[in-house]
Amino acid sequence: MANTFSIILVLATIFTGIIWALDKFLWAPKRQLKIAAAAEKAGGQVDAEVLARVAPQPSWVESASSMFPVIALIMIFRSFIYEPFQIPSKSMLPTLYVGDFILVQKFAYGLRDPVFDHKFLNTGEPKRGDVIVFRYPPNPKIDYIKRVVGLPGDMVRYSADKQLCIQPQGTSVCKPVKLTDMKDSDFTQGMARLIEFNEHLGDVNHHILINPLRRDNRMAYVPRPGIGEWVVPKGEYFVMGDNRDNSADSRYWGFVPEANLVGKAVAIWMSFDFDRKPDSLLPSWIPTGVRFDRIGSIK
Repeated sequence: MANTFSIILVLATIFTGIIWALDKFLWAPKRQLKIAAAAEKAGGQVDAEVLARVAPQPSWVESASSMFPVIALIMIFRSFIYEPFQIPSKSMLPTLYVGDFILVQKFAYGLRDPVFDHKFLNTGEPKRGDVIVFRYPPNPKIDYIKRVVGLPGDMVRYSADKQLCIQPQGTSVCKPVKLTDMKDSDFTQGMARLIEFNEHLGDVNHHILINPLRRDNRMAYVPRPGIGEWVVPKGEYFVMGDNRDNSADSRYWGFVPEANLVGKAVAIWMSFDFDRKPDSLLPSWIPTGVRFDRIGSIK
C-alpha cells in the first residue's frame, strides 16, 4: 500500500475532478440557460455582470474546480515522474549529507499506481552502482536510501578487511571491487578519522568511507549468521551504504525485493546545513545555512 500522503493526494484529485466535471458538463450549462432566459426577459437592458448574479457559481465549486488541475499535476508529477526526499542519516556519506534534499526518479524502474503500488509498466531495472530509494523490508512504512551492489544471481562477499568482492551470475570468479585514491577524509566516527576511497563499482565511480579502527563481525543476517557472503535471489537486490561502517544495509537485514523499489536518486535540489556549536540555542530542526555547492546530480 502506498503511503498516507499519496492516498490523500489521489482522493483529493478524484474529489476535485468530480466537482470540476459536474460543473463543466452539468451545472455550468444549467447556469447559462438561466442567464440566457434572464437576458431575453430583460430585453438586452441588463449588462453581463448583473446577469451573472442570476445564477452565480457557488464559491466552493469555484474553489474545487480551480484546485483540480493543480492537485492533479502534483499527483502525476509525484507519483510517476519525480518525488522529493530528505536524507536523515549519515549512512550515505560522503555521497549524501544529512540535510540533502534529493529528487527521486519514479519512472526509472517501472510505473506503479499511487494507491496499491502495483507496477503496470516496466521501464527498467536497477544497475550496479545506482543510488536507490526503497521501502525498508523489515518495515515497509520507512523509506531507505542505499547503493545497489549486488544484482539478482550475483554472489557478494564482504570480508573482514572491508574488501567487497562480486561474482556476477554466469561467471566463475569473484572479482574484488577496485579501490583507488585513498586519503584521510574530513569525517569522523567516534575517535576515528574515516578513510575515503574512490570505488569503481561497475561503470560507476563514487566515494566511500571506511573506519580503520572498526572490525565488524555482525555482517551477516539470518539464515547465514557469521558469514559475509550472500547469493542474491531472483527479483531482489543487495544494497550497501557508502559510509560502510555506519550503515544498516543488506549485510544486516537482507535483500531488497523488486516490489519495494521506489525509484532512483538522481539529483540534490537543496541542501541545508544543520551543524551547530554545542552552546547554540537554536532548535536542532532549524538549519544554520544552505550548502549551495552541493546542489546538482548524484554520482
